Amino acid sequence: MAKTLFLTRNGLLEPLGQSQVFAYLRGLSRDYEISLVTYEKDEDWSDATRRAEAFAQCERHGIRWLPQRFVARPKLIAPASSMLRMALLVWREVKVHGTAVIHARSYIPAAVAMVVGRMTGVPFIFDMRALWPEERITAGSLKRGSPLHRVTVAAERACIRRAARVVSLTQVALDHLEKAYPEEKLVQRTVVIPTCADLDRFVPAEHSPERRVIGCLGTVLSGWFKIDWLAKFVAVAARWDPEMQFEVTTRDRPDLVRAVLDPDGDLGERLQIAPSDPARVQDVLQGQLASVMFYAGGEISELGRSPTRMAEILGCGLPVVANEGVGDVAEIIRRYNVGVLVVDASEAAMAEALEELEALMSDSELASRCRRAAEEVFSLESGTEAYRRLYAGILGEEGAILAEPVEERTAKAP
Repeated sequence: MAKTLFLTRNGLLEPLGQSQVFAYLRGLSRDYEISLVTYEKDEDWSDATRRAEAFAQCERHGIRWLPQRFVARPKLIAPASSMLRMALLVWREVKVHGTAVIHARSYIPAAVAMVVGRMTGVPFIFDMRALWPEERITAGSLKRGSPLHRVTVAAERACIRRAARVVSLTQVALDHLEKAYPEEKLVQRTVVIPTCADLDRFVPAEHSPERRVIGCLGTVLSGWFKIDWLAKFVAVAARWDPEMQFEVTTRDRPDLVRAVLDPDGDLGERLQIAPSDPARVQDVLQGQLASVMFYAGGEISELGRSPTRMAEILGCGLPVVANEGVGDVAEIIRRYNVGVLVVDASEAAMAEALEELEALMSDSELASRCRRAAEEVFSLESGTEAYRRLYAGILGEEGAILAEPVEERTAKAP
């Protein structure tokens, strides 16, 4: 089997590492000998039980796991130091263990893979996972036109130019990149693979929830999540239905989240804010009626966003409440009729969205439509197969074809 090296700055022990890294590698490990480099946060690594389980998982699938420590500060020095250490590690892996392909998830791993690849001749995949420079601008941690921004954009262009293949999460992001870098001939080398979910885990509940609960899954304190929209939605929904309860399933600090969503303490026990074991997220979703996700729609950064939570929510047969301008989200909601799009943060817009949501939830076919949308757009099996074909194309193996663009897959829905 060909040897591949997967690089990510995410941790295998965090939820995203399980759902968006290891989930794919399980399937790919049947055809490739995989080494996995991750960067683990101290709070995750300190959990000895989860650490042992992760090593056992990797061993069962023949994946050689090389965990590194994630260091976030000092703010500018830490990423530079991390890049240097990552480059030395990748160089050693290529020279000592041999590697046919480097799969780099996001920008810093891609920059490392590009440098090492130029020195060794090993091709790399630039798995963009959204438009990172634009995300930093939206979050307020990077200023457009600043020296750091210019360097970041130059690195993005170089990685796109030199990558054997480029993976985009959304079609609209690919359209943007083709306009931004017309000379790079992206169409020939780019695959659209949206965020996928393990739909064997994320399935509809056998029985309807006993409580009326609207949920929100994932971080809400990031600079690109519209927590002010969520606060307005919760306030309007709480008045709309006195029986409605709310669950925010997040690793964010509960006190900070509650301070925004319930500043006066009026909701009390009606609002629950807590993390979930990644292995039990589906249980949380199955106890809800719908789930809310508001991102900084309209920003360039959001063109590349394919929310993991949307795949998991739809897989559980739930509709989503979202906003326009976020990757392919609005297109999928409209095409499959699996959610409600909120136009702004006004009380009137939230009330209208709640009316639409109530009407949608009275549709007996809703759960099956949500599930079908998940299967046709976000299936883990289809995502893994797309990556398998990507690897095969670089290595010149049989069956090497590009993945089907997301708009062609979604167009199959009536």
